[in-house]
Amino acid sequence: MSHTEKDVQCREIITKAVCGKGRKFCQATHTVTPSHSPTSILGCWIINHTYTAEKVGDTVEVSGSYDINAWYSYSNNTKTEVATENVSYCDSIPLTIEDKNVLDQGLEVFAKATQQPTASEATISSSGNSILVQVERDFYVEIVGETKICVMVCPHGCDDDDKEFGFGDDEDDGFEELDSDFFIDDLD
Repeated sequence: MSHTEKDVQCREIITKAVCGKGRKFCQATHTVTPSHSPTSILGCWIINHTYTAEKVGDTVEVSGSYDINAWYSYSNNTKTEVATENVSYCDSIPLTIEDKNVLDQGLEVFAKATQQPTASEATISSSGNSILVQVERDFYVEIVGETKICVMVCPHGCDDDDKEFGFGDDEDDGFEELDSDFFIDDLD
């Protein structure tokens, strides 16, 4: 029995789904103030990165902090030291894909640092008493919530013929063409 368009009905189903996505690459310049005027920069790295995310309007705000460690020389390259600066940030990530049918209660926000904060460059400031550190970071965010989807249903069930799906008793099932010498009798 085949179904006509008149037999098919639509139903709305509430389900959990990804209702919003976004991604943002950010660059920032931070100032690290060492205890001595630097002569040269020997290295710079970022550690202790932590962050949280929450939905704010049509965006996801990712707030976090990290420590910048700048290894530098001073006293005409005769001594070295590491200067540490804790930096806080807040990145607003717009949702490029957003489901307008999402129910606002019970939203879950997921954020992943696809690129952990990395020092791309460290230079001595023009005043000569601080270090300017350029940092790059990249985040991917998702909003998961309940949303409505519309599905087509057949009110009388699916009693379509199995042959349409390839499950029937076809005479040509291809087994006659198999090479029986290929099978292994003993698996020891």
